[in-house]
Amino acid sequence: MSMDPVVPAPGPLPGGGIHWHPARGTPLFRISQAFCRVGCSTLFDLKVFGSETFPPDGGVLVVSNHQSLLDPVLIGVAMPRPLSYMAKSELFTNPLFAALIRAYGAFPVRQTGSAAGAIKETIDRLREGAALNIFPEGTRTPAGGIRPFEKGTALVVRKAKVPVVPVAVHGSFEAWPSGTKLPTPHPVRIQFGPPMLLHDQRPDVITDTLERSVRGMFDALRARDPHAEEKTAWAAARRDRYVAEKKAAREKRSR
Repeated sequence: MSMDPVVPAPGPLPGGGIHWHPARGTPLFRISQAFCRVGCSTLFDLKVFGSETFPPDGGVLVVSNHQSLLDPVLIGVAMPRPLSYMAKSELFTNPLFAALIRAYGAFPVRQTGSAAGAIKETIDRLREGAALNIFPEGTRTPAGGIRPFEKGTALVVRKAKVPVVPVAVHGSFEAWPSGTKLPTPHPVRIQFGPPMLLHDQRPDVITDTLERSVRGMFDALRARDPHAEEKTAWAAARRDRYVAEKKAAREKRSR
């Protein structure tokens, strides 16, 4: 398996769909993954490309664009092995919910102040052999595209010294744009790139390589849908309507 820093060029993708890998992980994880597979296939017609190249064991950093709150579930469903995540610290305030998401491999990160603790835990988990997902954009896309990648991911790559797998998600913004309350059915496509070893590269090269790789795969997925632009515009308009309605309701209550 080659792990050269190759950036997939935009273009036709192979035909395919979900490759159902044997379930791995805790019983809770396996049961939940099976349940989510059914839900994602039904609601989002989930199709996955390239997951057969994912390293079967050892530490792996999964770097993806971030379209919606659905992304961790969708990527976890598509993965051939359990996946760890960073999650904002506010999600851990409820002890029961905190116990649940910890069972799925989540760990807290503060969105303000120093991120040193989260970075250290990320590196430790990767060195211990975990597969771990990072969204280098830092937050969900506001309009359906891809925001510039932040530089912090390069630090993790250089220190952990594990393979990096770029992943592109397309369609989850249209299914659940940020600022809306609930998702709606919409096709979602996920492309896994080949694993790459980048820890010997300069930080700017790492960031640029990962961003170009994810953007190239995203553009290729988007090009397969002739109505992608209209669907994205519709999702953004739906988000704007919902935000406006919430604002109007708050103003009405405050009178």
